[in-house]
Amino acid sequence: MNIKPLADRVVVEPAEAETKTASGIIIPDTAQEKPQQGTVVAVGPGKKDEPTTLKIGDKVLYGKYSGTELKVDGKDVLIMRESDVFAVV
Repeated sequence: MNIKPLADRVVVEPAEAETKTASGIIIPDTAQEKPQQGTVVAVGPGKKDEPTTLKIGDKVLYGKYSGTELKVDGKDVLIMRESDVFAVV
């Protein structure tokens, strides 16, 4: 991936949305919920007094409406501030 975020931003590749319920019912595309977890694929250097704590490959949880959606190299990714990430799984 040829993207280098600035400051405390991170690029996250969202996990695939669930296509089937636990009981086996197939969920149509229009009813699928946005995933709230993903994998960090790029990390910025951090701010002057606050280095970035996330690293590439971390699986993270983030808010439902966090980040900005982009398409990079044919993949959908989110770019967000490190503070928008709730937890590392």
